[in-house]
Amino acid sequence: MDWNSIDFTPLWITLKTGLAASFFSFFLGIIAAELVINTRGRIRAFWDGILTMPMVLPPTVAGYIMLRIFSTRRTFGGFLNHTFGIQVVHTWLGCVVAATIIAFPLMYRNARAAFEQIDENVIYAARTLGINEWKIFWKIRLPMAKPGIISGLTLAFARAIGEYGATSMLAGNIAGKTSTISQQIAMVIQSGDYATAGFWCIVITAISFVCLVSINLICGKKRK
Repeated sequence: MDWNSIDFTPLWITLKTGLAASFFSFFLGIIAAELVINTRGRIRAFWDGILTMPMVLPPTVAGYIMLRIFSTRRTFGGFLNHTFGIQVVHTWLGCVVAATIIAFPLMYRNARAAFEQIDENVIYAARTLGINEWKIFWKIRLPMAKPGIISGLTLAFARAIGEYGATSMLAGNIAGKTSTISQQIAMVIQSGDYATAGFWCIVITAISFVCLVSINLICGKKRK
């Protein structure tokens, strides 16, 4: 394999997509976790199912649904395009949207689990002292849930950089624009370039391994 012939653009697109998707998943996941925790009754199970759905759906199915929603020929996609000039299909934004939706459940589930493990007596004590809910969240709940939230964020990033099915459906495989590592692997295999495919497999495996080791280190510190 000629190293000079390798185009590293898919790596930068993948990392940018992973970081952007992690950013959005972080805030959306925490907000969703808080809302679901504070919801009671059967509606809680309903919303939890809706929010977790992208994790269990085949990525191609999720990608097809997103394609139907964001296509400029559809109501919502046409509204975004004509009103704000935003086009999701076949753009890098499509990569981010697809990766965010697929990675979001991992952030949400980990954040929810972390919040649910907080000792409620600490929260009750803070309320007794007159601390408002906003400060309780930022000063008590969020720091106590930090290891679980970081784990969720790391998993979301790892899932985002490895996303293929939904990204292919929504953003396509446009060289230098939406071609991520996963898409590049599929493309070079089809052309018979197994050496390049092997190189990209090693790269994405190494990044994923670093993410998993980071989670283990975080969880290990928490146990200590």
